[in-house]
Amino acid sequence: MRKRKVIRIVAAVLAVLVGVPAVGIAGLLLWDGGVDTDPHRELLSGVRIDLRTAMTRRGPVEYDLYGTRGPVLLSVHAGLGGADQGRLFAGWLQNDGFRILSPSRPGYLGTPLESGRTNEEQADLLVALLDELGIDRVGVLAVSAGSPVGYTFAARYPERVWGLVSIGGVSEPQPGGAGSPLRRTFLNTVGQKLTLLTAKFSFETIVAGTLDETSTFTEEQRTTRTSYIMNTPDVQALFRAMFATTFPYQKRWVGTDNDAAQARRGGLPLERITAPTLIIHGTQDGDVPFGHGESAAERIPRAERYWMEHDDHLGFWLSPEASRAQAAARDFLQRHAPAA
Repeated sequence: MRKRKVIRIVAAVLAVLVGVPAVGIAGLLLWDGGVDTDPHRELLSGVRIDLRTAMTRRGPVEYDLYGTRGPVLLSVHAGLGGADQGRLFAGWLQNDGFRILSPSRPGYLGTPLESGRTNEEQADLLVALLDELGIDRVGVLAVSAGSPVGYTFAARYPERVWGLVSIGGVSEPQPGGAGSPLRRTFLNTVGQKLTLLTAKFSFETIVAGTLDETSTFTEEQRTTRTSYIMNTPDVQALFRAMFATTFPYQKRWVGTDNDAAQARRGGLPLERITAPTLIIHGTQDGDVPFGHGESAAERIPRAERYWMEHDDHLGFWLSPEASRAQAAARDFLQRHAPAA
């Protein structure tokens, strides 16, 4: 998920604040935002994290490991994420016999950027984490800005990967930058609180603003999808949990900025991936354009593909067709997972 959606959401609430007394602004600055940062919290009903840190030969890595038996699935989170987001995004697999390993990539939450800036360094860090935990091989579930690391890991360490699923993944050079220091200061202090405040009073505004950034929907499509999310309790609960895993911004911006820098580099070794691969992408993805999915499917040898027609960047989790897409990914992983 990209940072510019935050700007749109904040802009939508600024008008509300016009004329607010100075004492109200002061109160906003003093408010902590109500962000739950407990490393042992429940993200969603039935989905918990228990964050810990491994001291690997490549540096410290924060991670969550769900389950005690079964093949391991390595969940590589998206931008503005962390181990909590990785755990949440893989939650649809937690009753299918997999262990789910969700690390915070460098620059996110408790993993310092010094543990690995480039895609190659992050792939090396993941292997060091597997070695530290005594895990031989993994399936990889990589999402959005995490996919370049997932792709690089699979190409660099083919003997450690039994399967790879990329959802809405970046595969081509992406332009863009981190923005001005002034914008960053605003978002780190007032902006995130305005967004959280908006969520408390009009969560529908947050949903619509997010869809505006993650899709190329028409106004009618966006209205329909917003209504579906708001009126389907389990989907709305999942969206709220996703939203929560982007806060606090300041513990996720360093990694998000680094992802942007890596995306500008390009040069992913897709042709060198030998693991069975499934590429999933929405044809109306407004965050990572559909062409990235097409490119990955064409360049990775024997890659399978699942296109979510008329769906956006988050459709794999939030669409009326989500269960069908998840079933296809589940079948792929179960076909290629090593025997217990």
